[in-house]
Amino acid sequence: MPGVDYADYELGAIEDCLMSTGVFEAVSLYPEGGALVIDVAEIDNRPGRIEAAVSYVSDAGVVGELSFEQYNLFPGTYGALNLSFNSEVKALEAHLYRADAFSETLDFGIDLVAREAHLDDTNYSERGVRAEPYLAWTPDEHARLELGLGWRSYRMYDVDSAASALLLREETGEISAPYLRMSAVYSGGGEEAAGALEYGLRLDHYLWNIGTGEALSDSRLEASMTQPFGGSYRLLGTVRAGSVTGLNGNDTRAVDRFFPGADTFRGFAPRGIGPLDGDDRLGGNSYLVASVEVQRDIGKLLSLPMQAGLFVEAGSAWGLDDTLNGAIDDDWHTRASAGLSLSFEVANTPVSLYVATPLREKSGDKTQAIGLSFTTRF
Repeated sequence: MPGVDYADYELGAIEDCLMSTGVFEAVSLYPEGGALVIDVAEIDNRPGRIEAAVSYVSDAGVVGELSFEQYNLFPGTYGALNLSFNSEVKALEAHLYRADAFSETLDFGIDLVAREAHLDDTNYSERGVRAEPYLAWTPDEHARLELGLGWRSYRMYDVDSAASALLLREETGEISAPYLRMSAVYSGGGEEAAGALEYGLRLDHYLWNIGTGEALSDSRLEASMTQPFGGSYRLLGTVRAGSVTGLNGNDTRAVDRFFPGADTFRGFAPRGIGPLDGDDRLGGNSYLVASVEVQRDIGKLLSLPMQAGLFVEAGSAWGLDDTLNGAIDDDWHTRASAGLSLSFEVANTPVSLYVATPLREKSGDKTQAIGLSFTTRF
């Protein structure tokens, strides 16, 4: 009040009261002449960013990205938009997420994904759009369960007339139908002491094209572990697997099947293994790839902290519903590779490099000796 001399403890109490509202980042009160000045800095309750990036990954080459994210885009709701593109693939993703939407452990989200691909090493194009609202239950900090019910529309088109007869059979117009997704994620370890085992598991199951003659069951698994030892060493293990099958006696299509390679199977090119007809990679209804790697901190090289690793990977992609009367070999054939990895940062840009060679391969496989990935953001 004008003309009132406040004691220091009274000014402090007023500051504490204003800070307790949770609206201000800082509060300062001081007399100036006959007035009391209240200087406040409000908390930015809608932090966000717009970002551009250029990345290189072995599976897709050079990729440009534009992204936007905003906390409290709507009250209590996080929003994000990401556009990625190169000469072969264009993708758009939009996400909304509201934590504690229905209770302290029950969240709500909406995903929208659109993708179009014309890959140079395939004789067909694909396009798809899907939208999915979902619930996420997080009973504790380690576990997460998701249930989504969405709609997908996709097609496989522009199959080259000289392509495999199987791909020509699989060409299709728009397939548009609802789908169901169930996901479970669990991670643990590593909290009690340095050197403790850390592990993670993710399971995803999709029921695609519900209510149509093209219904599919699609299951995917990823498991990982990290065990530090000997001070500067780490043992890493990863298993990735998937299986897709028709539920109404229908066959899968190339756009449904799995194509491990490059970063998902080092030593082999993108879409480098699996059933083959002539020069056409057909993918497999099932795949399994396991990796074991020992990493070590090797100090600085050219003033850059570095980690080096030695890895071995093994697996396969196999299984088709139609082998053209036995003309296509879709059996399991083990592939294996070994190599060296190197990870470091250049001007805050993470860089990952590996050199790999196949230990076991099948005639017709496409190999890739060097892999590189980095992302520069600005």
